Amino acid sequence: MTSVTARKSAPAAGTTPGAAQAPPPAAGRPPLRRRIALLPTAALLLGAAYCLLPVAWVVVAATKSGRELFSTFTFLPGTGFTRNIADLHAYRDGIYWRWMGNSAFYAGFGALLSTAVSAVSGYALALYRFPGREAVFKVLLAGVLMPPVILAVPQYLLLAKADLTDSYLSVLLPLLLSPYGVYLARIYAAAAVPADVVEAARMDGAGEWRVFTRIGVPMMVPGLVTIFLFQFVAVWNNFLLPYIMLGDDEKFPMTLGLYTLLAQGSNTPALYTLVITGALLALLPLIALFLFIQRFWSLDLLSGAVKS
Repeated sequence: MTSVTARKSAPAAGTTPGAAQAPPPAAGRPPLRRRIALLPTAALLLGAAYCLLPVAWVVVAATKSGRELFSTFTFLPGTGFTRNIADLHAYRDGIYWRWMGNSAFYAGFGALLSTAVSAVSGYALALYRFPGREAVFKVLLAGVLMPPVILAVPQYLLLAKADLTDSYLSVLLPLLLSPYGVYLARIYAAAAVPADVVEAARMDGAGEWRVFTRIGVPMMVPGLVTIFLFQFVAVWNNFLLPYIMLGDDEKFPMTLGLYTLLAQGSNTPALYTLVITGALLALLPLIALFLFIQRFWSLDLLSGAVKS
């Protein structure tokens, strides 16, 4: 009987006599660490709601007729979506689709050229050693911090001297060099393209251009896809540069065309539904592009690298 009592009163194995025991959590309340971990999740959900709420409003408002837009509950769907599409298609013989095509040309061709320039520049800055390399890179970093609005007027004056304003080139040429794209390409090339592989290709007799196109570019594909996406979205949403450069509405991108419709809406309220419907349709190419190129991001950052 005495031994049984001693075993019951003995401290549990692995515990120090006299050590303070943590009080058990209150019934029905999660542990403190779990409660703290919920804060970032709540902040992310709040940020997601803040970003997606305007999109939800555009989706719902595009389904409303002009009368329903101002007389029904904000997030109550309407019955005029097909009519809005038909009116947008018929407006000025379908000029909206011309604006959409111009945006696709500016964004697609401009982003492709900008990505190519960024790839060559970033590869050279990452793998070549030449005098002034760091100075050039610092100038590019300064360009990243430069607001585009500061450069718009000087760019207009330069292109006006060359008699290129009110042309497609006046929108495309300023987009060729993206400081942020060059910065990303340099960082990615330094991490993804091993110097050992480049040196081995040179020893085998490959020229610099062949090393870049056959070795550098395949290893940089995930980074270049990211640069292309950033540039495409930036050009697709660009408003200030076309607003300054273009005067012919046949060359307007979608953003500037919708702005002209919105400006006319103060006198013709029926155009508001066309602006909202056009804004909704303008989101679809961006969503499709994101879903299409998402598979390229599955490639590993160091894909094809060798161990040193």
